[in-house]
Amino acid sequence: MTGPSAPAPTSTAPTGAQRCRGLLLGLGILTAAAVTLAALQSGDHHGRLDPRSADRDGSRALAQLLGERGVTTRVVTSAEEAAAATGPRTTLLVTDPDLLGEPQRRAIRSAIDLSGGRTVLIAPTSLSLPDLAPTTHTKSFAHRDDLDPDCALPAATTAGRAGTGDGLRYTTTHPGATACYPSDGHPTVLVLPSTTKGGDTVLLGSERPLLNQHLAEQGNASLALQLLGSRPDLVWYLPTLADMPADGPAEEKSLLDLVPSGWLWALLQLFAAAALAALWRARRLGPLVTENLPVAIRASETTEGRARLYRKASARDRAATVLRAAARERLAALVGVPPAQAHDPAALVPAVTARRPAAAGPDTATTLFGTTPADDAALVALADHLDALEREVRTS
Repeated sequence: MTGPSAPAPTSTAPTGAQRCRGLLLGLGILTAAAVTLAALQSGDHHGRLDPRSADRDGSRALAQLLGERGVTTRVVTSAEEAAAATGPRTTLLVTDPDLLGEPQRRAIRSAIDLSGGRTVLIAPTSLSLPDLAPTTHTKSFAHRDDLDPDCALPAATTAGRAGTGDGLRYTTTHPGATACYPSDGHPTVLVLPSTTKGGDTVLLGSERPLLNQHLAEQGNASLALQLLGSRPDLVWYLPTLADMPADGPAEEKSLLDLVPSGWLWALLQLFAAAALAALWRARRLGPLVTENLPVAIRASETTEGRARLYRKASARDRAATVLRAAARERLAALVGVPPAQAHDPAALVPAVTARRPAAAGPDTATTLFGTTPADDAALVALADHLDALEREVRTS
C-alpha cells in the first residue's frame, strides 16, 4: 500500500493577466491624479503677462505690489472694454498690441487720444505701430539683458539699470519724445506725450520687467511700478482670440500654444509616470531562477511534443543536427575524446571507428557528420544508425 500522493506544487508568481490589470490600474490612478492636479492648478495658470498668474511668465507679483501702493488693477479681454475703462486717472496696459485687429487698434488709438491717461504698449512692432504710434518705427532687437537709463525720465532715473535689453529698439520723430535705456543708440523705452489731453504713451520694448521671474532683478520692479502706477487705476488688457485678425498672427499659433500651461505640465507628468511604470513592470533580464510548475510533465511528453513540432515544420535538418550532436557528445565520453573536440571529425571519427567491429554498419563519418536526411524515413533511419553505433561502441 502506498500513501496518497502529494498535490502538485503551484506557482505563486503573478500571471500575465494579473500584471496587465495591475499596470492598467496604476495608469488609471496616475491619470486621475494628473487631471485632478491640473484642475486644481488651473485657477493659478492664466497665461503670459496675466496679473492673476503665479507662473514664471505671469505678473501676479507686480499686480500685488501695485495693490499695496493703492493702485486698483482691472483685467479686461476686449478692446471695447479697455477703451471704455480709460480716463485721466487710468493707465491702460496692452500686453500684446500685435495681436489686435484693425478695429481693435482703432479703439485703442481713440482711447489714447481722448482719455488723457497713460497707455503702455508692450513690444509693439511694425504690425501695430502705424495705428498706435504712427511716428515710431522699430530698429530690430537689442542683444543685452540690462541697460542704463541714460535719460531724464524720473521713473527711469529712479529705477536705474533695468532688464529692457532683450526686447525691441525704436526710433521716432515724435516731438517731445523721451528716449530711455538705449542700446547701440536706439532706445528700448519711449515715452510719447499726447497732443490732445495731456496723457502719454509708453513703448516698452521688453516684457521682462513685468514678469514674475525677473521682477526682482536690477531695477525692474521700480521701473514697472512707476510706469504702471502713476495713476490710481490700471486697466490690464489681455487680448483674446476674438481680438485677433483673421489673416494675422492668430494663424501662426499652434495647438500647444493655446493649451493652458497647467495641462501641459500634467500631461508631461503623466507621460513620465507611465514610462516609469513601464520600466517597473517590464521583463527584467538576469540569471534564471527555478519556479514550481502547476503540474508535473513527464520528460517523454516534452520530447514527443518537440518532435511533433519538428515534424509539423518539416525541420529535418534541425532534428538531424540535434540527434547527431547528442550522439557525438555521448560517444566522445565513451571513447575518451575531450568534450571540446566532440564535434571535430578529425578527433572523434578515428576514435569511434577504432572501437567498432570490423563488419559494422554505415560509415562512421557519414553517420555522425553526414548530410541532412531527404525525407522522414531517412531521418528515422539516421536515428536507428546512431543508436546502433552507440551500442557497438558500448559493447566493444
